[in-house]
Amino acid sequence: MNIDFTKGDGLVPVIIQNDTTLQVLMLGYMNEEAFLKTKETEKVTFFSRSKNRLWTKGEESGNFLSVKDIQIDCDNDTILIKAIPAGATCHKGTTSCFADETPKGFLYELERIVSDRIDTDHPTSYTNKLYKRGINKVAQKVGEEAVELVIEAKDNDADLFKNEAADLFYHIVILLKAKGFTITDIEAILRDRN
Repeated sequence: MNIDFTKGDGLVPVIIQNDTTLQVLMLGYMNEEAFLKTKETEKVTFFSRSKNRLWTKGEESGNFLSVKDIQIDCDNDTILIKAIPAGATCHKGTTSCFADETPKGFLYELERIVSDRIDTDHPTSYTNKLYKRGINKVAQKVGEEAVELVIEAKDNDADLFKNEAADLFYHIVILLKAKGFTITDIEAILRDRN
């Protein structure tokens, strides 16, 4: 990566984006030393203009930003970092410095939660209990939820319809996990069909 630190007197803007939901979390600045430290530690480190020193996000709060991907823009003077936040990103206690958490992209967070409950064999989790019953039971549950959604579609209760649709999505995520696939796999097929 050839970043041009000269354009901004040694600093470049850095956009932090949630790797799971793609929500923009914050904007900061890095000098070359902060960038190298970020790459080395895989924790986002900025150059704080107010403190006039390197500052690792989370060094006081524990809300670190774990780096998943780093990209440079076409002019080599802006960095995009996709990260997994360990708690609130904003000093005001919110998910993002730009707005509160948005439901857009939450299906990926749901997928992460479902995977975690299964992978850690969470003993009290409905998700894990259903998964352990096997593919036939998971598939049967998806079928039941699909039928319930169709029934609610024929009525005029918007809340019940939306809740049945949410139940179906949730169970589809479990079925995808059981079959070894992800939402991204399905999204790629839909994109290719476009």
